[in-house]
Amino acid sequence: MLLIQELKEAFGPDSIRTGSDIPMRNRADASGAASVCPLALILPRTTQEVSLALALANAHGCPVVPQGGMTGLVGGATPGAGELALSLERMNGVEEVDVVSGTITALAGTPLQVVQDAAEAAGFLLGIDLGARGTCTIGGNVATNAGGNQVLRYGMTRANLRGIEAVLADGRIVRSMNKMMKNNTGYDWTQLLVGSEGTLGIVTRVTLALHPRPPVIASALVKVTDTEAALALLRDLGRRLPGGLMVFEAMWDEFYSIATGKMGLAAPLEADKSVFLLIEAAEAGDAALQEVLGECLAAGAILDAVISQSEATRRRLWALRESVYEHARYFPPAVGFDISIPLDRIAAAVQALRTRIASAFPDAAWVVFGHLADSNLHVNIMAEPAGPATRKTAESVVYGVVSDFGGSVSAEHGIGRAKVPFLHLSRSAPELGLMAEIKTMMDPKGILSPGRIFKAP
Repeated sequence: MLLIQELKEAFGPDSIRTGSDIPMRNRADASGAASVCPLALILPRTTQEVSLALALANAHGCPVVPQGGMTGLVGGATPGAGELALSLERMNGVEEVDVVSGTITALAGTPLQVVQDAAEAAGFLLGIDLGARGTCTIGGNVATNAGGNQVLRYGMTRANLRGIEAVLADGRIVRSMNKMMKNNTGYDWTQLLVGSEGTLGIVTRVTLALHPRPPVIASALVKVTDTEAALALLRDLGRRLPGGLMVFEAMWDEFYSIATGKMGLAAPLEADKSVFLLIEAAEAGDAALQEVLGECLAAGAILDAVISQSEATRRRLWALRESVYEHARYFPPAVGFDISIPLDRIAAAVQALRTRIASAFPDAAWVVFGHLADSNLHVNIMAEPAGPATRKTAESVVYGVVSDFGGSVSAEHGIGRAKVPFLHLSRSAPELGLMAEIKTMMDPKGILSPGRIFKAP
């Protein structure tokens, strides 16, 4: 093929791989989608090489899918037959920590944890954190507008972005490596690329805001009667804790019982029909958090609580929340969902999920958990037999609840390929039309990540 020949001539054999030379990790992301060998794998080292690759692909009308850490859960980075995979894994490194501006600049292929560690070494905190921190890349975080554990305090990735460099479909390089909090100069095109999942351009370099490290962070596991009590506690603690909340993670009883029962993790609080909350408060200290929670206990707002007295205890509390990553060792493959429900309807939505999942999958294990403070629920249904029929039924159940309660089919994982048929449940026809117009304007030949977010042509 002429395009492959041109790529090999431009990049050399080490940067262009085909056939059996393409590693398995570049053939499928973490969504569970079937592995596909791309037409070729491109491994650029610089933004200029990304530009050259896209210019050649665009000239030939060949589709390209960008790849980062391959941790995505919606099939966005899994290549399609006949697509070029462009991996940013070699564009890796923190280029600058500006302690005066309070910013950090990194290449797109840098793992999130590397960026976090560089920020910490300089005495700062990066506001983005999620379970895949050791593998996911900062460019992928921007491209998917990743959420995670600290959204309550620091916002989604979008809120942490200062500047961006990217390559458009035709190979043009656009840069706005801004460090300023205020820069009100016309259209903010950088925000178009945040959450665009590689359909409008390929992010190659980012500048992010840094935050002061809280002098102390107090952690606790709290038990409340139900979802309404959890929401009431969220508002109460937000008012009463001087530095506010950093984390407010919810584990409903199905989740907590699996972690402390089948999985054998230590149970700091007795497992029963309650809601369990992992709470972290900035600047409060253990004593202050203990005082506030003691008052809540006396008032009947909570049932029980355990406050971390050491980093080891804190890690054990987080092990409960992150036990979901080990569910595959105990259960059939999960059909997973990442949804948002308005907070004033979330209690009723959880009850609807319980009723409808039990009816559709009476013998299946399932869990609901998530970042309750920012409306985000994760739902995993682990039913036999695994396969398309089970997935279709699960989608009907969960997205039916999303539709009925006015929620979002994606809180933080994006749309990719997996959620394209359901995007209309969360976006109106005029919105979808505007999105399509933007896509056509920025990528007239439709080469960037076709079939992601939008239906395949």
